[in-house]
Amino acid sequence: MIQLKNITKTFHTDHVLHAVKDVSLRINDGEIFGVIGFSGAGKSTLVRCINLLERPDKGEVWIDDQNLMLLPDAKLRSARKKIGMIFQHFNLFRSRTVGSNIAFPLKYSTMAKEAIAARVKELLDFVGLADKEFSYPSELSGGQKQRVGIARALSSNPSILLCDEATSALDPQTTGAILALLKTLNKKLGITIIIITHEMQVIKAICNRAAVMDQGVVIEEGSVFDLFSNPQQKITKDFIATTSHLYKIYELLAEDSPLVRLSPGQILAHFSYRGRHVVEALISKASIQFKVELNIIFGDLDIIQETPLGGLIIILDGEVAALKRTIAWFGENGVQVEVLKHACSS
Repeated sequence: MIQLKNITKTFHTDHVLHAVKDVSLRINDGEIFGVIGFSGAGKSTLVRCINLLERPDKGEVWIDDQNLMLLPDAKLRSARKKIGMIFQHFNLFRSRTVGSNIAFPLKYSTMAKEAIAARVKELLDFVGLADKEFSYPSELSGGQKQRVGIARALSSNPSILLCDEATSALDPQTTGAILALLKTLNKKLGITIIIITHEMQVIKAICNRAAVMDQGVVIEEGSVFDLFSNPQQKITKDFIATTSHLYKIYELLAEDSPLVRLSPGQILAHFSYRGRHVVEALISKASIQFKVELNIIFGDLDIIQETPLGGLIIILDGEVAALKRTIAWFGENGVQVEVLKHACSS
């Protein structure tokens, strides 16, 4: 288990930068935990505090039963061997072969050369680069370079893997392949993975839980499903908007698009549902029961942590009292209704 307790980190250059402010997090063994934020939010500084590449000014960094902040240098170096790290720009040695890059962290270990060579081949096979041992980084694609970075991070059998914007330099297809690889090693090796990113799509694709950072502070934390289904903070909502076209509705409203212009008495609403609610059946029932019209403008359905999560943009038309009863009825049946626009009756 990883526990960050009241971590604070300040940089003093030409001005004072409070990068991380009193952050506390608990990350369970074997989970994939995401930290998301815009540039300058403090997320990369925070992840570097976990292995003390950046030493916090205040706070405690606990891994299992050890507070890394109290360890002498020799014991800290030993503890760091169990914490692998991969980077946005790969950080490979250009003058070394792929195999030599992977073997580098073992250079000063007690392993025999034969054992190191066997370990390198094992890792190359694991990341799908068995034929690239004697290639150089310049001969590899971005995705292949990151696979080498992952293999190098795994060379000393770490129990924790820190990923600092590990997919930000990759195209979407390659990003998907790298995330699939990380998910595989998490499942097969039981390794705890912490992913730093500014892409909510990455959080949705791979993480169990996540924290949202802004200006050095964690402003929201929870399971990925809860963050997507019930975001509390505007920044979280803004991130989620990048993964769903449902949020296009706010642009349409701001532009006064003909698509969202209403006749007197009509209501434009966002219907959100989770789990196995069959919204289409509820719409049919509501239309008959309350004698209202429900016109679906567009919708979206996603699967978050193996649970359906969807939304519909609907125009409701009918008598005022009937519309109120309809919205209340949907709420009683597990569908959240947000009224976006209400055209008053003339």
